Amino acid sequence: MKLLKTILLPVFFGIMLFTGCTEKKASASGEKLYTIGISKITAHPALDAVEQGVMDELAERGINAVYDLQNASGDVNTAMQIATKFKSARVDAIVAIATPTAVAAAAATRDIPVIFATVTDPVVAGLVTTVEHGEGNVTGLSDALPIYENISLFQRIAGIKTLGYIYTTSEANSAASFAELQDVCKELGITLIAQSITNSSEVKQAAEVIIKRVDGIYLTTDNTVYSALPALIEVALANKKPIFSIDPTSAENGGCLIAQGFDYYKAGRATADLVIEVLNGTPPSEIPVKFITDPAESDLLIDLDTAKICGITIPPDVLASAGKIIENGVLTVK
Repeated sequence: MKLLKTILLPVFFGIMLFTGCTEKKASASGEKLYTIGISKITAHPALDAVEQGVMDELAERGINAVYDLQNASGDVNTAMQIATKFKSARVDAIVAIATPTAVAAAAATRDIPVIFATVTDPVVAGLVTTVEHGEGNVTGLSDALPIYENISLFQRIAGIKTLGYIYTTSEANSAASFAELQDVCKELGITLIAQSITNSSEVKQAAEVIIKRVDGIYLTTDNTVYSALPALIEVALANKKPIFSIDPTSAENGGCLIAQGFDYYKAGRATADLVIEVLNGTPPSEIPVKFITDPAESDLLIDLDTAKICGITIPPDVLASAGKIIENGVLTVK
């Protein structure tokens, strides 16, 4: 029996070694297989759409990849742990969706390419020093907002004189938007009432604090706020106050009077263009920050059910320009 084991063990390990070599050769004989880490700060429709857009575009462009999909669940420390994990795994590229995960990834590694997605102000966030080119191993896509145009439209439709704004103090994108929003409101003669939060559990309470003092609420690219959007909508509609959101994707379930902004799925596909450039050998430092400027990559959603609740009549020209309309609980896409 002992002799049999002595004979069989080398044969067994020989078979295993041969099998492993065969699998490695089969893998090596095909197209290069990339490992891509994708991290998002939290799960909500817009960020989920970015993630899906990245993967779909890479697949359509023939990039053979496996993905490590990670969600920081709104926690900055978790975002840093995820970035460190990607570094240890030596992924070929990191796609960081939203500012906190982008900052975490850029801080964790200097040699793995980091492609950020939907970062409102990458310069303020410290990711790059100029949008004319990337910085070191970092480049990406900005979802800078047309805040002046948004507030002008909100003012026209809802007669906004006092505007509410809820934002997360730890999100650099929200701080940048707040600074610009202050200037815009001053220019348009609107009083701005802001309420800061630190996590999603505070969103409803923040809305309750300001809702009776404002004519409506404006939402920018604050991922923590969007993760608790249903709670915010509940408070707003109970008080017949309109919400203007910059995210049409998250507004498709109803409750926001107006949602005007980028198609985040298309933003994901645009981000994938940058990933492909990097995988093809272009250093991130040579790739300018990409901005979404194509009108086809943005959309306007009008919720007529919410308009009725808030006692607001939508001007015919605005309604005609909307690509998505909610009426009687049904979303219609033109």
